[in-house]
Amino acid sequence: MYNEATVVGGVVADLRKEFPNVVCVDDGSSDGSQDIARAAGAVVVQHPINLGQGAALQTGFEYALQDPELDCIVTFDADGQHRIEDAKAMVERIRAGEADIVLGSRFLDKRTKLSPAKRVVLKTAAIQSRLATGLDLTDAHNGLRAISPTVAAKIHLTQNRMAHASELVHQLAKLQPRYVEHPVEIIYTDYSKAKGQSLLNAVNIVFELFFK
Repeated sequence: MYNEATVVGGVVADLRKEFPNVVCVDDGSSDGSQDIARAAGAVVVQHPINLGQGAALQTGFEYALQDPELDCIVTFDADGQHRIEDAKAMVERIRAGEADIVLGSRFLDKRTKLSPAKRVVLKTAAIQSRLATGLDLTDAHNGLRAISPTVAAKIHLTQNRMAHASELVHQLAKLQPRYVEHPVEIIYTDYSKAKGQSLLNAVNIVFELFFK
């Protein structure tokens, strides 16, 4: 989380109804998000400065992997755009032994409401990712994932900013875990768009894919 004080308490409280162990990686927030997340029942791991989403994910993986009873890691955004029902279903696919990693996709059903322009941008990113890695993904930049500890231990993200999503897919292509995509709904609000879910952000992702 990064400066999510207005929403993170509710997100954590709702998550803890289904997931008893919630870890918030605070990426240098200055608005008191840390205290609110703790009060809602999360363990908070803090970065002293803002490093970016990729760095936060890597910190989260490393922290969670210290738990000897860990059976699955879920990456879940702090801004409330993900659905807990989707996360639960993805975890069950890991626990059932169906896959080593379950990747959320906005394009396997019609629940997520996307503008035509954003749909084109995200599909372009998925096509480019498929050509670059050979992984047949319909949604290469979805932040909702369920990951087995075995796979999480082999992921080492070095791209701190939004390029981490592309880096993760490239690492999965090399690791070749058993993977499946799962239909998820992304709930876009004015708040989440302002925090980085805008069309401009999607265009920046494609720019990074093609030119970095």
